[in-house]
Amino acid sequence: MDATATGGFLRFFSDLPDPRTGNHITHKLHDLLIIALFAVIGGADGWTEVQLWGDCKHKWLATFLELPGGIPAHDTFGRVFSLLDPVALERCFLGWMAAVVELSAGRLVSIDGKSLRRSFEHGWDKSGMSHLLSAFISQGENRLVFSQMAVEDKENEIVAIPRLLELLELKGAVVTIDAIGCQREIAGKIIKAGADYILPVKDNQPTLHAKVESLMNDLTLDHDKKIAGTRMDYCEQSEQGHGRLETRRVWVSDDISSLGKELLDQWPGLSGIAKVERTRQNLGDFSGKVSVECCFYILSLKGIDAPAVAGYIRGHWSVENNLHWQLDVSFREDDNRIRKGNGAENYSRLCRIALNLLRRDKSLKIGIKGKRLNAGWDNDYLLRLINQ
Repeated sequence: MDATATGGFLRFFSDLPDPRTGNHITHKLHDLLIIALFAVIGGADGWTEVQLWGDCKHKWLATFLELPGGIPAHDTFGRVFSLLDPVALERCFLGWMAAVVELSAGRLVSIDGKSLRRSFEHGWDKSGMSHLLSAFISQGENRLVFSQMAVEDKENEIVAIPRLLELLELKGAVVTIDAIGCQREIAGKIIKAGADYILPVKDNQPTLHAKVESLMNDLTLDHDKKIAGTRMDYCEQSEQGHGRLETRRVWVSDDISSLGKELLDQWPGLSGIAKVERTRQNLGDFSGKVSVECCFYILSLKGIDAPAVAGYIRGHWSVENNLHWQLDVSFREDDNRIRKGNGAENYSRLCRIALNLLRRDKSLKIGIKGKRLNAGWDNDYLLRLINQ
């Protein structure tokens, strides 16, 4: 086997334990992993298509894989990946990501959850639907999946987020989570890791929300006059597209003594608050109707820099929408019917590995779908993705 063909990236997966036992193992785990990953990168959207891709590429794959039993059947892929330990696979994935991405000071780490909508066992019982919690990081203009953890349901994100944080090297980073992650324990974990947080405050923290909303509304009642007399910064951004005009106004203040000592002592590292006002106008609506939405945040960042805070909040929004949208559109993740054992979680991790590899490639100036097609057609390009 030519180790140089797949050695760069896949060396991080060489210690992945084989879940199969006995003396009648026909296919090498290494071969199964490589074929599955290559096929997903190249456009496969399920185990049947993974086998089909492998059959079509059998002659080429045999130049660097052992393939003692030929190309495995789709049932074999499904069975092995349903048994494969997702924690062990995640550990390998983390080793690779730590080698290619440096969590430098100020880097955004966004944590967000996503349900795999068709991963339930029976149509009449969707309680077994897989829900994945992922950490995304910014690398230049790209946002890459840094880590992933399965949770039983969305409500259990509160329990899973601290466990996910413990897996990450966060020193110097800025962590954003949606409102479900606005918990004192989670804030404490982030501060203990040497990072900062920006957390949205909503009705799940009613006392905190009421006080932050009241204080920020007072401070921004007449912001043009008040900025000179209070510790507050302000910025405004406007964007036009998709037939609408959106304006975002952001206020940040570290004048938080009015929140009260008891509340400040409860939240580790709390040093500032922010208000984001989003105004949207449909340019095709001649009635002139405008919608206004206000959100409030707590943060541990020192100083008051409204443009920086606006960038971090915008970055989290981009992860929620663009990356999840990419997985749904380019990888058809929500249409996937894999349900047995750990299959849905492990297949999803293959999709995220593939997305990271495709996003890191700058040799082609086309979208993810086009890159997947090219990887399916061009063997040299596929190997280049793996060894970048």
